[in-house]
Amino acid sequence: MSEPTVRQLRVVLTVADLDAAIAFYRDALGLREQDAFSDPDGRVVILEAGRATLELSDEPHARFIDEVEGVAAGDPPRVRLAFEVEDGAGSTQRLAASGTLVVAPPVRTPWDSLNARLAGPEGMPVTLFEELPPSG
Repeated sequence: MSEPTVRQLRVVLTVADLDAAIAFYRDALGLREQDAFSDPDGRVVILEAGRATLELSDEPHARFIDEVEGVAAGDPPRVRLAFEVEDGAGSTQRLAASGTLVVAPPVRTPWDSLNARLAGPEGMPVTLFEELPPSG
């Protein structure tokens, strides 16, 4: 097998209110600012989010995840950000206290994680998850 050619996954969100996005992702969620640039045409902030993975899901499984996380039935979002945190319940409470809408509170999943669904800036679906020891 040859060496992977991709060295980094960078998710780029174009937002109408950059300051609100920074307040959520950097200040409330705790992603560390790696770099920031500005020019007469605008600004960009690059935040570190730990190890990156790309999760690919078909629509039936995405609907199952929505159901498990307590989200109302419907078409699953095409993009959902998921952040692994050390304390799922505490992180959810901290984000709620900062004004973030908690769509569904933390719940233990069949795959032994504690998941909560939030509405990030501009309605971006966000899952916080904490890996738990296996049940039973």
